[in-house]
Amino acid sequence: MGTGFNTKALRDIAAKLKPLAARTCPFVEPADIEDQAYWVKPILIAEVAFQEWTQAGRVRQAVFHGLRVDKAAASIVREAPFAQPRSVSNHKVAVPTNMPVTGRVAAPHITHADRVIDTQSGLTKGDLVDYYQQVADLILVHLQDRPTAVMRAPSGIGGELFFQKHLGAGTWAGIEAMSVGSATSAKAMLQIRGSQGVLSAAQWNVVEFHTANASRRALSLPDRMVFDLDPGEGVQWVQIREAAALVRAFLAQLGLQSFLKTSGGKGLHVVVPLRRVHDWATVKGLSQAIVQHMSAQIPKRFVAKSGPRNRVGKIFIDYLRNSEGATTVSAWSARARAGIGISVPVHWDELDQLPSGDHWTVLTFAERLSVGNTPWDGYAKAARSLTVAMQKLAYK
Repeated sequence: MGTGFNTKALRDIAAKLKPLAARTCPFVEPADIEDQAYWVKPILIAEVAFQEWTQAGRVRQAVFHGLRVDKAAASIVREAPFAQPRSVSNHKVAVPTNMPVTGRVAAPHITHADRVIDTQSGLTKGDLVDYYQQVADLILVHLQDRPTAVMRAPSGIGGELFFQKHLGAGTWAGIEAMSVGSATSAKAMLQIRGSQGVLSAAQWNVVEFHTANASRRALSLPDRMVFDLDPGEGVQWVQIREAAALVRAFLAQLGLQSFLKTSGGKGLHVVVPLRRVHDWATVKGLSQAIVQHMSAQIPKRFVAKSGPRNRVGKIFIDYLRNSEGATTVSAWSARARAGIGISVPVHWDELDQLPSGDHWTVLTFAERLSVGNTPWDGYAKAARSLTVAMQKLAYK
């Protein structure tokens, strides 16, 4: 691998490799390996994105994505690509053979499919459309009947990004304005209609999908509360994981069940399903009270004020996502950031081994397809009123 790491990463890896030094070669056929190689025991696992296997059995254009701690070395085997019709690009993605292909629609005609949209990973627009074609059924669970906004990157993620909340001029197949009653407001947010809408958005250079905390069933009554753990400068990943566990524990004390997902970026999202009985002001007010309480109780870990100066070495629990009109990146949405991470639902019991908030990317998502949305099983049944929580927190 010739890229994907920096000097610090190399020092960290060297420190892990040193105690694993071995005198003998661990490979069955060590042909064509330089004489000056330093052998180590085959224990550590590296995650690598690459273009293809060569005829000699090597990987081409390999990019290092980090070390894995959630698998045993003995369980790693060479993946075989799952043959299926491709509508765009020739990018090969290994898909678990036990993953049913259901509800998939043909992608629209893709213009400029070979255009690179992320120079770090080499990912193209066609690759991104491929990704959304494969996860359409999964992301639609989170987009269904929700006001949606999108982040567009016509010139790639290194160019100017456009956050679009309204339909505007033109027609996108499978996308329409969110209706309110019998009328459609000129300021209505977007509504994604099925797989066609997801793929149509991707054709129009959409990278990210963001959803509001209410559905069209009752737009004035939020049906979820979101806490975005936003780390400040100097915060280590282990602190973010511990913060998520603390937020979960405190919410449980208030009688609220929470669900976890990666942000696709630096942090984590803790999501609380709600019954549709409270208005926006109540939900936002309680979420702010929760954050203020946690920052007062654990001031070395949390801060209730946004802004980079306020959260140096601390985590800002962003409750502003619970404002009317605000949105949060959807589960299974890609992120317009270097590496193109994705937001993925995870089980709480996976938290301790989760390597980062952007662990899964558009190039490495296949291993997660068989898990899908199962970490959020029971989400709808877990919805609660905030009445008990307000009483316990003495919030009025």
